[in-house]
Amino acid sequence: MTSPEADAHPSEQPKLSKKAAKKEEAKLEKLRRRLEASSAVSASAAPDEEDPLAVHYGEVPLSDLQSKEEVGEPYTEVGALAEEMKGNSVLVRGRAQAIRAVGKKMAFVVVRERGFTVQCIVTEQEGSVSRQMVKFVASLNRESIIDVHGPLTVPSSPIKGASQQVEIQVHKLYCVGKALPTLPINLEDAARSEADIDKALQAGEQLVRVNQDTRLNFRVLDIRTPANQGIFRIQSQVGNIFRQFLLSEGFIEIHTPKLIAGSSEGGSAVFKLDYKGRPACLAQSPQLHKQMSICGDFGRVFEVGPVFRAEDSYTHRHLCEFTGLDVEMEIKKHYFEVMDIVDRLFVTMFDSLNASCKKELEAVGRQYPFEPLKYLRKTLRLTFQEGVQMLKDAGIEIDPLGDLNTEVERKLGQLVLEKYGTEFYILHRYPLAVRPFYTMPCYDDPAYSNSFDVFIRGEEIISGAQRVHVPEFLTKRAEACGIDVKTIETYIDSFRYGAPPHGGFGVGLERVIMLFCGLNNIRKTSLFPRDPLRISP
Repeated sequence: MTSPEADAHPSEQPKLSKKAAKKEEAKLEKLRRRLEASSAVSASAAPDEEDPLAVHYGEVPLSDLQSKEEVGEPYTEVGALAEEMKGNSVLVRGRAQAIRAVGKKMAFVVVRERGFTVQCIVTEQEGSVSRQMVKFVASLNRESIIDVHGPLTVPSSPIKGASQQVEIQVHKLYCVGKALPTLPINLEDAARSEADIDKALQAGEQLVRVNQDTRLNFRVLDIRTPANQGIFRIQSQVGNIFRQFLLSEGFIEIHTPKLIAGSSEGGSAVFKLDYKGRPACLAQSPQLHKQMSICGDFGRVFEVGPVFRAEDSYTHRHLCEFTGLDVEMEIKKHYFEVMDIVDRLFVTMFDSLNASCKKELEAVGRQYPFEPLKYLRKTLRLTFQEGVQMLKDAGIEIDPLGDLNTEVERKLGQLVLEKYGTEFYILHRYPLAVRPFYTMPCYDDPAYSNSFDVFIRGEEIISGAQRVHVPEFLTKRAEACGIDVKTIETYIDSFRYGAPPHGGFGVGLERVIMLFCGLNNIRKTSLFPRDPLRISP
């Protein structure tokens, strides 16, 4: 093979020292040997054309992978394989998680599908399984997608290396999606807990630790680990509970635009863009449009959708794009009606997760140990002033009309846990100065507002409030917060046509999962996280 340098003009070729030339020659030789070894592996993996049983195994050609008429035996999910199916012939598809040859006549393959695993045994048998087939199976690359066909048997002793307590005696095996021989992340390393790594170090053994950037760079591989499978199945359930609970409470689901003319939250943390020659930005929340929907007589609405924040936040709990769970509703008498929904929604959610996601929570806990969340049947409510007093009694002085920083929030969370025995609580009547322009001030003290935050394990997950629905007052509030009123004219105008008192809240989905599972970084609960430094994969 001719190198690119050989095609260059002689005067353009770089001059190498003897030492550098030898180093380059050694590098090329190493690459040549690696390519030869790879070719040898590929050759050994190819089924022998002279093998009369070659049709029972091999790599499926592209022409057979292109969808045709659906015929043949149906597939059985690995998770459905059970002892009562003993003797039945089954066809399963999954990943070759582990491969082990035992001499030339036998090989074991552990097949994984959606977190469930089954042990498969390939043994040379006259008329059904050839030695070449055993050789092909032993040469498979881990994480390849394979089809396995054969009868189920039940071993006499428990199977430790698989979730299903049955074995497939393989008669046919085909590779339908070949993985690279060497993957950038070893799943066994990626699934290892810090406790296992520390234990090995104490024993004088060094295990591979996969750092966060490497995980995120090869996220497709990382999310195959049992803990990540658990995290994102729990996340799916949270969205489902959120939706079903609100539907049962008379809410309807809406879908608001993410391209808007002006800021939806105030401040400068917006992603600005050109919209057909006009300035626009990505919505920081569905706030304005969900309020407009209330003005449109929907009464109670919710949305699950992306939220964009252009903040340069490099913390463990901030992202530039996250999934917002947003709620807005009419208020009849008091903004506590909104807090009542929060209370019942999250107690229902926590109960449901603990009951229906036991396996997923166990999988997360094996890699990232955590204590189950402590919460009350009736959620604790404290005023902001009561929280400030608790901090003051503990020797922590803060601005009574300022916001709480992360460190202070955590300290208050510890104090609340010690005094009330809960890690989930509501703090309300926040200072007006730290809330968005559309927040309704308190009737008895304009320095405070009809607003609230909700905390899990000392960190905020929800921000909510009664909204200002009087257009003249809303205009004054926007101007006082430095917002160009012209950019939100349609929003303010929607209240001029008659608007009911209303309020709502927004929840960060990824943050809920992070804190419920006691994780230390929100990037663990975002499928493909976007932060100030990451916009791929």
